Amino acid sequence: MESLFLQSNSRSSSTLSPQRRAEEVKSCSFQGFIKNTKTTNTTKLAMALTQVSSNKCCGGYQKVFEHDSSELKCKMKFAIYLPPKAESGKCPVLYWLSGLTCTEQNFITKAGCQRLLPSMASSLSPRIQAHVSGCNIEGEDESWDFGTGAGFYVDATQEPWKTNYRMYSYVTEELPRLINSNFPVDPEKMSISGHSMGGHGALICALKNPGKYKAVSAFAPICNPMQCAWGQKAFSGYLGPEKSTWEAYDATVLAASYSGPELDILIDQGRDDQFLSASQLLPDNLIAACSEKKIPVVFRLQQGYDHSYYFVFSFVEDHIKHHAKYLNA
Repeated sequence: MESLFLQSNSRSSSTLSPQRRAEEVKSCSFQGFIKNTKTTNTTKLAMALTQVSSNKCCGGYQKVFEHDSSELKCKMKFAIYLPPKAESGKCPVLYWLSGLTCTEQNFITKAGCQRLLPSMASSLSPRIQAHVSGCNIEGEDESWDFGTGAGFYVDATQEPWKTNYRMYSYVTEELPRLINSNFPVDPEKMSISGHSMGGHGALICALKNPGKYKAVSAFAPICNPMQCAWGQKAFSGYLGPEKSTWEAYDATVLAASYSGPELDILIDQGRDDQFLSASQLLPDNLIAACSEKKIPVVFRLQQGYDHSYYFVFSFVEDHIKHHAKYLNA
């Protein structure tokens, strides 16, 4: 599947000089695409991206860009893999959401997806990361599972988080607009995947937006955050004490009330995952809710695997094939 990867990270602003930043933008591989665009607004959007890095990889290019997010009020970085197909035609989009503490580098350097994409059908695969940082909020760096790198893909409603911690709207609204305006993609063909907290994010984005994503998959997702310590800590901090407001971001609750078009879900879970045994992931609760609503789920418990990217690397090809089936239909 020819695919483009996109991963985003809201690190603090770059130290590049304005002149150097302008040079980086000019070196963007999409210069021809931008040049041929007649719409002034689209051109301006394209020029708002600063290219941070570009590396030839598996016949395409692995790139990292930075931009000012209107939704998050801070700098965001995303990584995107551009397959050879992107130079001559539009591609569908696979968005990837990261887990706790990750940056835009984790997936693109550890999952090995680039080697698979040019040989399989045409697809664009953005990898998004839920890492909000550089916001200068008191206490955001005090723990690894709340604040920096732990936005949980919600739109926070509580102070002091509600201005910057709006990753749900960023992932479902702002980022797709940015990608659709700046890259050769088919906006009608997008799907979503993720790992751990990112798997939670992928599931809720798909379940909250029936028909928006052609498919969804997850590695070791946090399936029922209202019932686990990670989710309770995050939701109480970002959304407040009223638990009824938490339901909008819990995949198990959302599945129980889902009424959209058929959504095939693929989930891989390591049997030796320490967070599975610690009752942080709770996949059985989601499976039961999906079974009740007749939502198709392929759940694979993988013997001997843990929560790491060694696990993701081992089964990522199956997930790409899952998405290709629906993106190329």
